[in-house]
Amino acid sequence: MKLPGQDAIARHADERIVTRRVKLPRRRVEHPLRQVAKRVTIALLVLVGTALIVYADHDGYNDNSDGSVDLLDAFYYATVTLSTTGYGDITPVSDAARFTNIFVITPLRVMFLIILVGTTLEVLTERTREEWRLNRWRTALREHTVVIGFGTKGRSAIQTVCATGLKKEQVVVVDPNFKVIDAATADGYAGVVGDATRSDVLIRAEVQRARQIIIATQRDDTAVLVTLTARQLNRGAKIVAAVREEENAPLLKQSGADAVITSASAAGRLLGLSVLSPSAGMVMEDLIQQGSGLDIVERPVIKAEVGKGARETEDLVVSVVRGHRVLGYDDPAIGKLQLTDRLITIVRVTPHTQVAPDMRPLRQD
Repeated sequence: MKLPGQDAIARHADERIVTRRVKLPRRRVEHPLRQVAKRVTIALLVLVGTALIVYADHDGYNDNSDGSVDLLDAFYYATVTLSTTGYGDITPVSDAARFTNIFVITPLRVMFLIILVGTTLEVLTERTREEWRLNRWRTALREHTVVIGFGTKGRSAIQTVCATGLKKEQVVVVDPNFKVIDAATADGYAGVVGDATRSDVLIRAEVQRARQIIIATQRDDTAVLVTLTARQLNRGAKIVAAVREEENAPLLKQSGADAVITSASAAGRLLGLSVLSPSAGMVMEDLIQQGSGLDIVERPVIKAEVGKGARETEDLVVSVVRGHRVLGYDDPAIGKLQLTDRLITIVRVTPHTQVAPDMRPLRQD
């Protein structure tokens, strides 16, 4: 596979308009312009209501210029009163007018000021609030999972991991598309808008402190560049990458990926298996769907199983993980199970199944 040169990378970045902005999940709120328009409408209604109240009792007011108060004077008085300007040229003189000013117009004035001041304060403090949330998020984020690309593969991968107990607060999605990040934050994940081949974008996602990184980009060359950048920033993270073409898998591993999944060939093998045996295809599809039916999980050996063979356990053991080796269930090298071994087993999951913290899908670790 030939990697694109620097010119191609620059052109690719220009096409995407990278902003490298972090977006945290939050409850849906109205558009700012809609909020301002609503508050301005309420303020105008308060102003009109005050003017009509004054005009209804215009005989109780005195205008220093001509002595009478008409509709225009009522709106003028309402404006200078609600804004606390108070020129004093129009004044309430009757007891009824003064009573109305004390118990009706004064509360309307307070409401009017709250609307204006509240809108201003919200605009001024929104950026400060967001910066505070980001700083607190960065401080608390440790041992998290970073997902590069939130397409079909990325969504399915993170749903599988979350089905085993990973909290959504421990997931950060990186994607260059604004709408994709909006969808991710709507699902409860934190998001970073930007090109993941750039180290500053991955740093914003706190890749240097991540426990595992899932790379599910649309292009194989992009996956290679992301893997190289991520491995440079974090030497100890578990990196799992997906590629379309099987011939590119070795290059991903040389770039630093711990595991590489070939999406095209895996889908093709599942299609072929389904043609030969539809039932076997259904079983395999059930196995790769985490959280229901049959699941493949990896768990530690318990004390009661130490000294037994792989076939003597209660669970259906597929493989035994010993050190850095994965041994088949019938491999003579297994011998007796050891306390440091881990078992890859097939279990049935029901709605009431409790998954232990040390049990995880084969693809997660």
